[in-house]
Amino acid sequence: MSRKKPLPRSQRKIVNRALQHKRDDKIQDISVSLMDMDSTIMYYFENVIKPSVVENGETIKVPIMYSSPERWSTVQKSGFMRDSKRQIILPAIAFRRTGMEKDDTMSVDKMDPEDPKLHYSFERKFNSRNRYDNFSVQQGLLPQREYYNVAMPDYMVLSYDFIVWTHYIEQMNKLIERINWSAGAYWGEPNRMRFRTNIDSYSDTTEVSDKERLIRTEFSVTLKGYLIPEAYNELAGPHTQGTHITPSQVIVGAETSVNVPSTMEQITGISDLQEAVGTVGSSQAPAITLTNSFSISSGLGIAITNEGDTFDGSVSTSHVISIPQEVTTTSNVQFAAVTSSAILIGSDSITSAGSNSNWSVTGSLTTNGNLTVDGNTTIGGTLTAQEFHTEYVSSSIMFTSGSTIFGDTIDDTHHFTGSILLNGSLNLNNYNVNEISNDTSLAGLSSTALVTENAVKSYVDSAITDSDSYSVYNRKQYVKLSTTLVNSSTASFSAVTASAPTGLTSTTEHDFLFFINGQYMEHDAIAIQQASTTFYLKVDTDSIGYELESDDEILAWGKFNS
Repeated sequence: MSRKKPLPRSQRKIVNRALQHKRDDKIQDISVSLMDMDSTIMYYFENVIKPSVVENGETIKVPIMYSSPERWSTVQKSGFMRDSKRQIILPAIAFRRTGMEKDDTMSVDKMDPEDPKLHYSFERKFNSRNRYDNFSVQQGLLPQREYYNVAMPDYMVLSYDFIVWTHYIEQMNKLIERINWSAGAYWGEPNRMRFRTNIDSYSDTTEVSDKERLIRTEFSVTLKGYLIPEAYNELAGPHTQGTHITPSQVIVGAETSVNVPSTMEQITGISDLQEAVGTVGSSQAPAITLTNSFSISSGLGIAITNEGDTFDGSVSTSHVISIPQEVTTTSNVQFAAVTSSAILIGSDSITSAGSNSNWSVTGSLTTNGNLTVDGNTTIGGTLTAQEFHTEYVSSSIMFTSGSTIFGDTIDDTHHFTGSILLNGSLNLNNYNVNEISNDTSLAGLSSTALVTENAVKSYVDSAITDSDSYSVYNRKQYVKLSTTLVNSSTASFSAVTASAPTGLTSTTEHDFLFFINGQYMEHDAIAIQQASTTFYLKVDTDSIGYELESDDEILAWGKFNS
């Protein structure tokens, strides 16, 4: 048999044998369909939730049915389900799929649905090929790792409507409690796919007719699932699952695709270059050197590594040229001393005689000597000095303590135009004044305050007014005769007590004299009280030695208004 003619290298398809494997492994293609998710709902209700009710002392399993569109439409119209004999099925649970949509929270971009580029890869840690032994180490064999690729599915959100019928509310409560306990869990068969579910709010309805009593509850179930269509596995190329094994040994060979001498011949035009150089890679190839070698030497302030070495090209030589310090726009350059007859900055120069231009200092200026200014000095900020001396007609001195002397003799006259703000005290001929008071009552009694004209006038006016009030009050002396005897110790008068002006003590019993039947009554035994327009005299009978009687004449003389 004749052998097949091999293809040219340029036409050969590069095949990665690490990705080639027999399809006799145990890895099977998988698919997840809508029916799988419908079956998950049915399986979880029948095998996990296991709905049941107790009726007449007997536990009854509640049937679960997937309703077709026709049956569901009938249920919506009549409100219940019937069997083939037209009998109402109670208890019962019916459900149907009502909608589906893409799960935007799980973004998947397969680029091409027939050849998806998005797989999830994971490594099988332990297998018969991935082991450590001395033979593999001696032969330079690498551990072979087995990788699995699983196609990424389409993530979907499916909606289901449920209706539950029972005879009694108690039965319904038991069913809803068992169903709600499973909300938020992953529903599905063991060792298979599982889907996250959630149950929305419940709505209860009670219907009572002549023949039937129905308790109905409706709720919705949201299932977050994923789809891998079975048609994807029927394609010739891709599979939902696959494996590949890493190579055990990697060999890298060296090849040349360009002949160096021929290339140099084309560049230089020398026809005998190949003959002179010889075979590339041969140990007998002659070395190329410079006929006239050169060396590098350092100058003033320059340092060179390998200084003075002769270079002819036969041996590679590295030279580093450097200076003692870095000189850049951001470097801190330092010199021991710099001598110059002048410093030129732009068009301005600075010499020992001075500067020919105006200079602006944006930072701080410090001098350890004297500073002489022949012209005017303008200070935009604060002027701080230990002592401040001025000389114009008379001298002024400002001391470090904060004291200031204006003038040098007692006959100096100082003129101030404007206001003087004084936060301390004023010493006038050794008399200290620290306040100008506007207290109209002069109640402070300060010996270091000067009073204002307003304070003096207000005080005098008030004194005059008070004096008038005092005079009127002092002249009030009226006699009153008792009108009624309240009891054996109290007599009343039709009179009003005069009020004492401000500054005097209040009117008391000591401002009155009382006589009974012409005899003086001691103040220690009496008390007075003003109640509206009635004046009361209260007598301490134990102290005075007698009681008041109805025929007694009691006379009062003192500070009454009239």
